[in-house]
Amino acid sequence: MAETIQTPGMVLKTAASGDYDRRVVILTKDYGKISAFARGARRQTNHLAAATDFFIFADFKLFPGRSAYTLTDASVKNYFEELRNDFDASLYGMYFLEVTEYNTRENNDESDVLKLLYQACRALIHPAYDNELVKAVFDLKMEMMQGSFHRGEYEEGFSSTARYTLDHLLATQPEKLFSFAVKDDVIRELERIAMIERRRYGDGHIYKSEEMLRLTLT
Repeated sequence: MAETIQTPGMVLKTAASGDYDRRVVILTKDYGKISAFARGARRQTNHLAAATDFFIFADFKLFPGRSAYTLTDASVKNYFEELRNDFDASLYGMYFLEVTEYNTRENNDESDVLKLLYQACRALIHPAYDNELVKAVFDLKMEMMQGSFHRGEYEEGFSSTARYTLDHLLATQPEKLFSFAVKDDVIRELERIAMIERRRYGDGHIYKSEEMLRLTLT
């Protein structure tokens, strides 16, 4: 008989299910990306209502089923309220969630991706960090972690600062990434490299939230 499991994770997607339930997609530390149903979570008085919203980072208790989990309880560690109150930052955050949801799989070890997502969202609400730099760092590190990044392609045509930054990102753990600043021209270089990598080694997928970012913030 299956037993309840407990794991840290972050809500990537949430949608209504039936009259009062929610279906959530959670990136977990121990089980990769999973889908779970939260019974009655759309009722304001339900104990799962607050734990099944976007960006929620929590310790989740889940009961495994045939095709999905049932969320039975959650101890929220971070609500990321600041993202909900900052429209621009929330757009970047939704992009991070969409990219993470697309690039992760069930039963994979996605613990480093979870760290990257969590720290990127923390950086978005930190006044010292430029959101465009946070996005560039997130995109590049995600590509590096997917095993599709070719550092040797960028020895020519890019500044020494951009090249040094790439080496730093390759060598640094996700939880320590967002601790530096560079000038705007270097951010543009990093954005260009991230786009080259996506076009060269990606599958042509278009992120809707990135289109929204371009339309709203440019």
